[in-house]
Amino acid sequence: MSLLQQLTRDGYALLPETIDAATIARLAAALETAPCKTSRRRDGTDYAARNLLADVPAITESLTAPRLLDAITSILGLGAFAVRAILFDKVQGANWLVGWHQDRAIAVREKRDTPGFGPWSVKAGVPHVQPPADVMERMLTVRLHLDDTPPDNGPLRVSPGTHRLGSIDGGDISDIVARHGEKTLAVPAGGAVLMRPLLLHASSPATDPSHRRVIHVELAAFDLPGDLAWHDRVAITAG
Repeated sequence: MSLLQQLTRDGYALLPETIDAATIARLAAALETAPCKTSRRRDGTDYAARNLLADVPAITESLTAPRLLDAITSILGLGAFAVRAILFDKVQGANWLVGWHQDRAIAVREKRDTPGFGPWSVKAGVPHVQPPADVMERMLTVRLHLDDTPPDNGPLRVSPGTHRLGSIDGGDISDIVARHGEKTLAVPAGGAVLMRPLLLHASSPATDPSHRRVIHVELAAFDLPGDLAWHDRVAITAG
């Protein structure tokens, strides 16, 4: 089964070895020194940060690692670009639970009333909007793991196939997960999870919290309609 076929069927795919130790070290160093104005810190440690593409060019550089670039190109085609990057970590004192949800909002340059787009919100000073489901269905999320994420370190849980259901009402989520089941995605350092944003996903608190640094990168290969524009647009492939 090809990567695209697996993503079409399940909504996710695992790539255990995508970036090497040197790339991980570069990313970690870049994150430590980035002038991120939207970081959240506890006990002197960043556990989340938004809007990283401009501050940390090493993120999009890492997406050109051969195996990862081949995977992205096979799914989105040539001309793919990154539109948002977020850091998540789980450490002592910042070890949270994330309930079942879909990623349903995109970051845009400015608010422009557009049919089918809404509601609107502002996150870390950036306008966000929920687009029609077909916009999210054409996007791809890459989650790069800088640390080992075994079952006791709060890994991602997914409900296979739920990305094919469109936008799901919150009241229906429990029943849908019960029907579709769930998978826990243990990922080694240097590995990646590729997923469709509308896939239902969650994570539990780590039972033995240590660093669980994950860089969540959202990608697209198309323009938004009307006067809407992606907040960030950083090319990673030729096209």
